[in-house]
Amino acid sequence: MKILVIQQKMIGDVLTSSILFEALRKKYPEAELHYLIQPHTRPVVQNNPYINKLVIYDPALNKNPVKFLFFGKQIRKEGYTHVIDIYSKISTGIISLFTGASCRLGYHKKYTSYFYTKTFTPVNEPATSAGLAIEDRMQFLQGLQKDFPKHSRPKIYLDNLQKQKAAVKLKAGGISFEKPLIMCGVLGSSKNKSYPSSYMAALLDKVVAQVENCQILFNYSPCQEKDALEIYNLCNPVTRSRIFLKLYALELQDFIANCATCDLFMGNEGGAANIAKALKIPSFSIHSPSVKKNYWGIYEDGDRNVSVHLKDFRKEAFKGLSTKEITKNAAGFYELLEPNLIFAKLNPFLQKVILKKSEEKYL
Repeated sequence: MKILVIQQKMIGDVLTSSILFEALRKKYPEAELHYLIQPHTRPVVQNNPYINKLVIYDPALNKNPVKFLFFGKQIRKEGYTHVIDIYSKISTGIISLFTGASCRLGYHKKYTSYFYTKTFTPVNEPATSAGLAIEDRMQFLQGLQKDFPKHSRPKIYLDNLQKQKAAVKLKAGGISFEKPLIMCGVLGSSKNKSYPSSYMAALLDKVVAQVENCQILFNYSPCQEKDALEIYNLCNPVTRSRIFLKLYALELQDFIANCATCDLFMGNEGGAANIAKALKIPSFSIHSPSVKKNYWGIYEDGDRNVSVHLKDFRKEAFKGLSTKEITKNAAGFYELLEPNLIFAKLNPFLQKVILKKSEEKYL
């Protein structure tokens, strides 16, 4: 048995889909398991003991038919018996077909169903605390055998040496591990998934006022530096003195290592929040108004993993509107999600996490 799992594009998606490998390995210990991903997502699945091989897909192949065809021929030579295409777009559907695998699983879509031998429809309501993003992916395994578990937790297998090196760098940059250290996802993956700059700055001001001696690291994509600096400059002077901008992790693997040293994550829901959860770091996430909270609210327990969505406070604002309409007016919906609303839920989370850190320190 030789299985190829396909998940392209976003970091959070690649990390979340990696849950399939532990389940597959436990069920089929002798199987060869490969994971097709894009190069920038490699760090979140590096060292995963359940994956035999990472197949790196250059997105530039989508614009070069000749090279794409050559890639398809190389994939066919692998002799896969099963393909699980979580991405299920036309390009990955073609790759699935190229493999020649007798079992090809994908999402049910009018324009891609032809590529697969069996398709699945996304789950509407979660049956467990795992969330729809987890349950949607795990249902694919039912196409192989019926007794797979319904959920599993994403994990990042960070090398201890990486974490130690990160701690040394952070300490040299002025971080004290005797004080609370917060990783802040100040921006989402796009404008429509980013809490407004002025609101994020106001939220950070409140955090610094409540959490004594806290230290804050920023996380954002390199192309978002200008927007991140805008948030920094909107903060009050005391808050700015607690933000360590120079310790920004340019590479994903460095962010993962830095995050592993932090006491908690707070900020926009997205890949960074998923990484924190996979590292077992307490997380507080702000969902985009256009995203369903029960989809990416992975393993939320109201304790270590907490999140907020405008629907928690203003459910009536969404009545009769489609996701497309909400996305189009994301800025208007974000305006309704004022910092005071979020902080009413964030502050108890902060106090609980920081209090627990203090108690553990003196045990």
